[in-house]
Amino acid sequence: MSPGGGRALGPLLLLLLALPQCVGRWRAVVNRSIPDVCATCHIHATCHQIEGKSVCICNYGFVGNGRTHCQDKDECQIGASKICGNHTLCHNTHGSFYCVCLDGYRASNNNKTFIPNDGTNCTDIDECEESGLCGPNASCMNTEGSYKCYCNDGYKLENGEHSFHPDENIVSCKEEELLSNLSIFNETCVKWRRKTGRLGLQETYTFHLLGQRWDEKTFSEDVIFNITTSEDNPKVCLDLNPGSNYVVNITAISSRNTIVSVTVAVQTKVKEAFNNVLIFNDTCLKWQRTVRGTDVEDRYSFHVQGQRWYQKEFFHEMTFDLTTHKQAPEVCFDLQPGTNYSVNISMVALNFSLLVSMTTQITDPPFPDIEFVAVKGSAPLLRLRKAEDQNGPISLYQVIVLPLGLQSTFICDSFAAAAFFSNTTDVKGYVAAEFQAKDVADNMSIALGDRHYYGKFYNAPLKLGEEYCVFLRIISEWNKVRTQSCAVWAQIKNLSPTLQYMSAVGLGSVAAVCLILFLSFSVARAYLHSTVRFPPAAFACEAVHLSATMDVAQTGITSSFLETENVSRL
Repeated sequence: MSPGGGRALGPLLLLLLALPQCVGRWRAVVNRSIPDVCATCHIHATCHQIEGKSVCICNYGFVGNGRTHCQDKDECQIGASKICGNHTLCHNTHGSFYCVCLDGYRASNNNKTFIPNDGTNCTDIDECEESGLCGPNASCMNTEGSYKCYCNDGYKLENGEHSFHPDENIVSCKEEELLSNLSIFNETCVKWRRKTGRLGLQETYTFHLLGQRWDEKTFSEDVIFNITTSEDNPKVCLDLNPGSNYVVNITAISSRNTIVSVTVAVQTKVKEAFNNVLIFNDTCLKWQRTVRGTDVEDRYSFHVQGQRWYQKEFFHEMTFDLTTHKQAPEVCFDLQPGTNYSVNISMVALNFSLLVSMTTQITDPPFPDIEFVAVKGSAPLLRLRKAEDQNGPISLYQVIVLPLGLQSTFICDSFAAAAFFSNTTDVKGYVAAEFQAKDVADNMSIALGDRHYYGKFYNAPLKLGEEYCVFLRIISEWNKVRTQSCAVWAQIKNLSPTLQYMSAVGLGSVAAVCLILFLSFSVARAYLHSTVRFPPAAFACEAVHLSATMDVAQTGITSSFLETENVSRL
């Protein structure tokens, strides 16, 4: 190599030695000029690498551009049947949703809630698998989403219906009477009709005749004899003495060894003293005299007995006399509501009596025995006391929530078709809870807005800043009559955020601080030397979040954020 060539090679070698440092500095400049896309992702978004590029995509359950906004997606808006399947209700949550089955159905995964991503659906519950569901002397038949109860052969419903549901009707299956429509013809003959369920069957009837002449106290007759027949309308003529008064007791012995007795008075050669007995005004009777003139006073004796099928210990009895010369007498009784009465009317002078059945309608149940509560800032815990069935059988208790401004216009028999809570309609009031009377215990309590279902009604959370009036309604239903009584239970003014709400807001604030820290760290990192290291903001955020979660758990409050986390794991 010539000396001149060595001098030319020196600068080249210096250039090659300096080249790596230049490249490094160039790369640093380039890195400082290109922003970190992943650092700009929304808190509800995740950074993905697509075709060598970083892209922010909103997480599942959120929609948006991934950077400036990712908002909750309401999966339930397309309808519960489309998102959850048939026989379901859909509940949206923050970033997710969950499904529940309607009453009468259960989830195939045996959980109360589910997300239908594993093939879970709602199937009909066969309630009839539960033994004794319909009570004694009845059978259960499963239906889609429910069931029905039918009385066994030889039994019937006391209200005359074909079927019943224990949750909706307080009824029982009673044994059919073996004979009815007992009547007297040709003065000495008795006939009756067998019930439909006994037609064509052979049965034995025993007759016990006890006779006495009302004008001759020395005469008496006591005869017992049997007849066996399969006729649907049996009849028998008795060998009675003329001018006598008889008491005939007919006893039927069924194939189930059930004995049914019916007593009828038979009077020979004595015309009925009165007839055309009519019931009016629910508690009054009137009738027509058929013998003796209007100038003669007659004395009537009344024996009244009342019973209630829904209140076994109840018994009402009255006896009194009435003397009148009217051709069409009338009498009104002081009867209790919701009661079945038998009234025996006797005309003493002619030894004539008649039995009349009367049923009084139910009246309004007693006013709810409540402790009125007036609060500001929070929803109270309300205590429910059980009422007595004094005016009729109590069926339901309902908790009704109204805007406070509608308190003066509320009518107790409104909401005849009970209103459900709905986020989608402008409901002026709604039923927050409904309890079957048989399920109400003394001094049970309910917390307004606890997000639970009571009966078929949703106890929705109360809105902040609103003012409410809460009513308790007691409903009685019997004999196709519905009555109700209401009382103001609570007034709520200036509803402020609860501890639960403030905890949720606190968690949201912590998350916002974490986001600011994270973004600040990302911006600073672009301009600092690569050897300088700071604790990752995400780690600091996670630590605060866990601390906040622990505080909420210790106070016994679950925030809406935590509820969402739990549902998402279903």
